[in-house]
Amino acid sequence: MHTRTLPGNHGADFAKVLTALRDVRVRSDVRLTEVPAPTRIAPYAAALTADVIDPADPEGELATGRFVLLHDPAGPDSWAGTWRVVTFARAALEPELAGDPMLSAVGWSWLTDSLKGRGLAWTAEAGTVTRVVSESFGGLADRAASVEMEIRASWTPVRGALTEHLRAWADLLCTIAGIPPLPDGVVPLPGQRR
Repeated sequence: MHTRTLPGNHGADFAKVLTALRDVRVRSDVRLTEVPAPTRIAPYAAALTADVIDPADPEGELATGRFVLLHDPAGPDSWAGTWRVVTFARAALEPELAGDPMLSAVGWSWLTDSLKGRGLAWTAEAGTVTRVVSESFGGLADRAASVEMEIRASWTPVRGALTEHLRAWADLLCTIAGIPPLPDGVVPLPGQRR
Protein backbone atom coordinates (compact mmCIF):
# COMPACT_ATOMS: atom_id res chain seq x y z
CA MET A 1 0.00 0.00 0.00
CA HIS A 2 1.17 3.49 -0.79
CA THR A 3 -0.07 6.56 1.09
CA ARG A 4 0.87 10.17 1.61
CA THR A 5 -0.03 12.20 4.67
CA LEU A 6 -3.28 14.10 4.08
CA PRO A 7 -5.58 15.94 6.45
CA GLY A 8 -8.77 14.14 7.47
CA ASN A 9 -9.55 10.49 7.97
CA HIS A 10 -8.85 9.37 4.40
CA GLY A 11 -6.02 7.06 5.44
CA ALA A 12 -8.30 5.14 7.81
CA ASP A 13 -10.96 4.83 5.10
CA PHE A 14 -8.40 3.54 2.64
CA ALA A 15 -6.98 1.10 5.23
CA LYS A 16 -10.48 -0.41 5.67
CA VAL A 17 -10.85 -0.85 1.94
CA LEU A 18 -7.38 -2.39 1.70
CA THR A 19 -8.23 -4.89 4.46
CA ALA A 20 -11.43 -5.81 2.60
CA LEU A 21 -9.49 -6.29 -0.66
CA ARG A 22 -7.04 -8.58 1.11
CA ASP A 23 -9.97 -10.68 2.38
CA VAL A 24 -11.70 -11.05 -1.01
CA ARG A 25 -12.56 -14.60 -2.04
CA VAL A 26 -12.25 -15.40 -5.72
CA ARG A 27 -12.35 -18.63 -7.68
CA SER A 28 -9.80 -21.24 -6.64
CA ASP A 29 -8.14 -21.11 -10.06
CA VAL A 30 -7.25 -17.43 -9.58
CA ARG A 31 -4.10 -16.62 -7.59
CA LEU A 32 -4.03 -13.09 -6.16
CA THR A 33 -0.80 -11.50 -4.98
CA GLU A 34 -0.41 -8.07 -3.40
CA VAL A 35 2.38 -6.12 -5.09
CA PRO A 36 3.86 -2.63 -4.67
CA ALA A 37 1.45 0.05 -5.83
CA PRO A 38 2.29 3.02 -8.05
CA THR A 39 3.40 5.99 -5.98
CA ARG A 40 2.83 9.03 -8.19
CA ILE A 41 -0.73 8.69 -9.44
CA ALA A 42 -2.73 9.19 -6.24
CA PRO A 43 -2.18 9.78 -2.52
CA TYR A 44 -3.47 6.25 -1.76
CA ALA A 45 -2.90 3.18 -3.90
CA ALA A 46 -3.02 -0.60 -3.65
CA ALA A 47 -2.14 -3.15 -6.30
CA LEU A 48 -2.76 -6.84 -6.85
CA THR A 49 -1.67 -9.18 -9.59
CA ALA A 50 -3.57 -12.29 -10.55
CA ASP A 51 -2.84 -15.41 -12.53
CA VAL A 52 -5.53 -17.79 -13.75
CA ILE A 53 -4.10 -21.27 -13.32
CA ASP A 54 -4.73 -24.06 -15.80
CA PRO A 55 -6.61 -26.81 -13.90
CA ALA A 56 -4.83 -29.43 -16.04
CA ASP A 57 -1.41 -27.95 -15.29
CA PRO A 58 -1.01 -26.11 -11.95
CA GLU A 59 2.23 -24.57 -13.25
CA GLY A 60 0.53 -23.25 -16.39
CA GLU A 61 -1.09 -19.81 -16.56
CA LEU A 62 -4.13 -19.17 -18.76
CA ALA A 63 -4.35 -15.43 -18.08
CA THR A 64 -2.57 -12.80 -16.05
CA GLY A 65 -3.28 -9.25 -14.98
CA ARG A 66 -2.98 -6.39 -12.55
CA PHE A 67 -5.64 -4.56 -10.51
CA VAL A 68 -4.78 -1.16 -9.04
CA LEU A 69 -7.09 0.78 -6.75
CA LEU A 70 -6.40 4.50 -6.40
CA HIS A 71 -7.91 6.97 -3.96
CA ASP A 72 -7.55 10.73 -4.19
CA PRO A 73 -9.78 12.71 -1.81
CA ALA A 74 -9.39 15.72 -4.12
CA GLY A 75 -11.40 13.88 -6.81
CA PRO A 76 -9.47 14.60 -10.03
CA ASP A 77 -11.77 15.93 -12.78
CA SER A 78 -10.92 13.09 -15.16
CA TRP A 79 -11.97 10.51 -12.55
CA ALA A 80 -15.39 12.00 -11.80
CA GLY A 81 -14.97 10.66 -8.27
CA THR A 82 -12.43 9.97 -5.54
CA TRP A 83 -11.74 6.26 -6.30
CA ARG A 84 -10.31 4.87 -9.52
CA VAL A 85 -9.73 1.30 -10.68
CA VAL A 86 -6.94 0.73 -13.21
CA THR A 87 -6.58 -2.76 -14.69
CA PHE A 88 -4.67 -4.87 -17.14
CA ALA A 89 -5.60 -8.38 -18.32
CA ARG A 90 -3.83 -10.61 -20.84
CA ALA A 91 -4.43 -14.10 -22.20
CA ALA A 92 -3.53 -16.24 -25.20
CA LEU A 93 -6.41 -16.93 -27.58
CA GLU A 94 -7.01 -19.42 -30.36
CA PRO A 95 -5.03 -18.43 -33.49
CA GLU A 96 -8.16 -18.47 -35.67
CA LEU A 97 -9.43 -15.42 -33.77
CA ALA A 98 -6.57 -13.26 -35.08
CA GLY A 99 -8.55 -11.99 -38.06
CA ASP A 100 -11.88 -11.50 -36.32
CA PRO A 101 -12.78 -7.81 -36.79
CA MET A 102 -15.07 -7.91 -33.73
CA LEU A 103 -12.47 -9.31 -31.33
CA SER A 104 -11.63 -5.96 -29.71
CA ALA A 105 -15.30 -5.05 -29.22
CA VAL A 106 -15.93 -8.49 -27.73
CA GLY A 107 -12.99 -8.03 -25.34
CA TRP A 108 -14.41 -4.71 -24.13
CA SER A 109 -17.86 -6.27 -23.72
CA TRP A 110 -16.31 -9.00 -21.55
CA LEU A 111 -15.15 -6.26 -19.19
CA THR A 112 -18.49 -4.43 -19.06
CA ASP A 113 -20.40 -7.72 -18.78
CA SER A 114 -18.22 -8.70 -15.80
CA LEU A 115 -19.07 -5.42 -14.07
CA LYS A 116 -22.77 -5.66 -14.92
CA GLY A 117 -22.82 -9.29 -13.80
CA ARG A 118 -21.87 -8.14 -10.31
CA GLY A 119 -24.56 -5.43 -10.33
CA LEU A 120 -21.97 -2.65 -10.38
CA ALA A 121 -22.16 0.86 -11.79
CA TRP A 122 -19.22 2.93 -12.99
CA THR A 123 -18.38 6.09 -14.87
CA ALA A 124 -15.48 7.73 -16.73
CA GLU A 125 -14.40 4.42 -18.21
CA ALA A 126 -11.47 4.38 -20.60
CA GLY A 127 -9.31 1.72 -22.11
CA THR A 128 -7.91 -0.24 -24.99
CA VAL A 129 -8.19 -3.79 -26.27
CA THR A 130 -5.13 -4.95 -28.16
CA ARG A 131 -4.55 -8.17 -30.02
CA VAL A 132 -1.02 -9.28 -30.70
CA VAL A 133 -0.47 -11.81 -33.47
CA SER A 134 2.93 -13.51 -33.57
CA GLU A 135 4.05 -15.46 -36.62
CA SER A 136 7.43 -17.18 -36.80
CA PHE A 137 9.82 -17.34 -39.76
CA GLY A 138 13.14 -18.86 -40.71
CA GLY A 139 14.49 -21.22 -38.07
CA LEU A 140 11.31 -20.74 -36.06
CA ALA A 141 8.91 -21.32 -38.96
CA ASP A 142 7.66 -24.58 -37.45
CA ARG A 143 6.07 -22.69 -34.53
CA ALA A 144 2.34 -22.12 -34.82
CA ALA A 145 1.02 -18.57 -34.92
CA SER A 146 -0.10 -17.24 -31.56
CA VAL A 147 -2.62 -14.59 -30.56
CA GLU A 148 -2.78 -12.65 -27.29
CA MET A 149 -5.44 -10.23 -26.14
CA GLU A 150 -4.66 -7.39 -23.76
CA ILE A 151 -7.38 -5.36 -22.10
CA ARG A 152 -6.25 -2.18 -20.37
CA ALA A 153 -9.05 -0.32 -18.65
CA SER A 154 -9.84 2.16 -15.94
CA TRP A 155 -13.11 3.29 -14.42
CA THR A 156 -14.54 5.14 -11.46
CA PRO A 157 -16.77 2.98 -9.23
CA VAL A 158 -20.21 4.52 -8.69
CA ARG A 159 -22.16 1.68 -7.11
CA GLY A 160 -21.05 -1.50 -5.41
CA ALA A 161 -18.36 -2.33 -2.91
CA LEU A 162 -14.83 -1.86 -4.16
CA THR A 163 -14.27 -5.55 -3.39
CA GLU A 164 -16.96 -6.38 -5.96
CA HIS A 165 -15.02 -4.42 -8.57
CA LEU A 166 -12.04 -6.68 -7.80
CA ARG A 167 -14.26 -9.76 -8.15
CA ALA A 168 -15.62 -8.46 -11.46
CA TRP A 169 -12.07 -8.01 -12.73
CA ALA A 170 -11.25 -11.59 -11.64
CA ASP A 171 -14.35 -12.69 -13.60
CA LEU A 172 -12.93 -10.90 -16.66
CA LEU A 173 -9.62 -12.74 -16.25
CA CYS A 174 -11.45 -16.07 -16.16
CA THR A 175 -13.49 -15.13 -19.23
CA ILE A 176 -10.45 -14.27 -21.36
CA ALA A 177 -8.78 -17.45 -20.05
CA GLY A 178 -11.69 -19.46 -21.44
CA ILE A 179 -13.01 -20.60 -18.06
CA PRO A 180 -16.82 -20.57 -17.95
CA PRO A 181 -18.50 -18.44 -15.28
CA LEU A 182 -19.72 -20.09 -12.09
CA PRO A 183 -23.44 -20.93 -12.13
CA ASP A 184 -25.77 -18.76 -10.05
CA GLY A 185 -25.73 -19.76 -6.40
CA VAL A 186 -22.30 -21.40 -6.53
CA VAL A 187 -19.85 -19.87 -4.09
CA PRO A 188 -16.19 -19.89 -5.15
CA LEU A 189 -13.66 -21.65 -3.01
CA PRO A 190 -10.96 -19.31 -1.75
CA GLY A 191 -8.33 -18.45 -4.33
CA GLN A 192 -4.68 -19.03 -3.57
CA ARG A 193 -2.73 -16.13 -2.08
CA ARG A 194 0.97 -15.59 -2.36
